[in-house]
Amino acid sequence: MSTARERILEATAELLASKDALAISTRAICDRAKVGMPEIYRQFGDKAGLLTAVADVGFERFLANKRRNPLTDDPVADLRTAWDSHVAFALGNPHLYRLMFTPTGESKPQAIKEAQALLLSAVERCRDAGRLRTTPDLAAQSILSANVGVCLMALSFPELYGGLDVSQSVRDAVIGKVTGDEREDSRIGAATVLAQALVGTLTGAAPADPDAVERLGRALRA
Repeated sequence: MSTARERILEATAELLASKDALAISTRAICDRAKVGMPEIYRQFGDKAGLLTAVADVGFERFLANKRRNPLTDDPVADLRTAWDSHVAFALGNPHLYRLMFTPTGESKPQAIKEAQALLLSAVERCRDAGRLRTTPDLAAQSILSANVGVCLMALSFPELYGGLDVSQSVRDAVIGKVTGDEREDSRIGAATVLAQALVGTLTGAAPADPDAVERLGRALRA
């Protein structure tokens, strides 16, 4: 028999299938979980604590999917596969994904460290194969930042950035840059600008050059 904590987590996850976290009331969660309002505060401290716990459960699913990605003799190709599986998870779980990767308040999902460690291990395979141009830490940080940025842009502005061709172009630009495995693609220039803009947004760096952003828009609409 499930515990009150398990029922609350499950109810919140079910509501996230169709609503953004900010649109879900604690009353709706309690009604679905069949618990009284005080139970949320007893188990999680407050709604923010509950949402952090749900995000960590989401990361468990996310990382389980990642671990199922097959490993081949080509570690760079495996990085691209990992990127694509990340995007597929985001598009299939939009509200949960936003909760996982855009946390608010002081409480942050701790599983992000495990996600980074898993990617670092994949990048180190590239290094061991002599196919890495930078340090593994910087490569992993760059790839995850760009991957998350592409997903958030696709979820927020699907009419402009929702096409898988955009994701694939940024993927090849970023992974190609850190591994030296650049691919010829008429949209790589635009993808590089987008990747730089995404990393800048996520890290708080200076915004992209306006002329470059305009060129990016024209390229993506072409």
